[in-house]
Amino acid sequence: MARYAITDIHGCARTFRTLVLEQLQLKKQDELYLLGDFVNKGPDSKGVIDFVLHLQKQHYQVHCLRGNHDQMLLQSASKGEAALNLSEQEKRLVLQSFDIHDFKKLPPLYANFLDSLPYYLELPDYYLVHAGFDFHQEDIFKDKDAMLNIRNYEVDWEKLSGKQLVHGHTPTPLHSIKKSASHNNSKINLDAGCVYYRNASYGNLAALDLDSKELSVQCNLDRPYFVRRKN
Repeated sequence: MARYAITDIHGCARTFRTLVLEQLQLKKQDELYLLGDFVNKGPDSKGVIDFVLHLQKQHYQVHCLRGNHDQMLLQSASKGEAALNLSEQEKRLVLQSFDIHDFKKLPPLYANFLDSLPYYLELPDYYLVHAGFDFHQEDIFKDKDAMLNIRNYEVDWEKLSGKQLVHGHTPTPLHSIKKSASHNNSKINLDAGCVYYRNASYGNLAALDLDSKELSVQCNLDRPYFVRRKN
């Protein structure tokens, strides 16, 4: 049995499927942890969720977390497009993916999926979360906004009982992720900026083997599509 973590797929469904099926060659006894941001920015948000649901229906062990973009899309189902911090072109990609003209028409299957996502997972040796934790809080597991959005934080390892931390949310050059994994760092940011293929430092989707610390990397196969460069 292998355990893998992937994060920040952002609508790059073809890249995601290729990484899971061809590179990882995922088996039903393996565990796959997806750390949020399934949707937005990329061309096929619906396809990403469809693939996750397909794997789960086929009894693959796929465990999903909530990211800030998943939360935004969920909120848009009730509040409309004002809930989305996206460009007009990026909004159109999301609507086209779900074949809808109004975010309030997001099909219940997908809204229910997003609404079911937990904010973090605790494993025997890891904490998995989309962005991180606010370690200034007395109870770090109550601050949901931090788990979705926090950046640039120092870890209080006592509050994690000495377990390693794997997260995403902040695009990171692939060489930095490889360095963190090879050094077996206690904190690993796995977001290789897959959706930002226009940035030379990004444009990859990475899977970390949580036991061997080996990385499997798939370059973006969903291009071309409109996406703003990441500053």
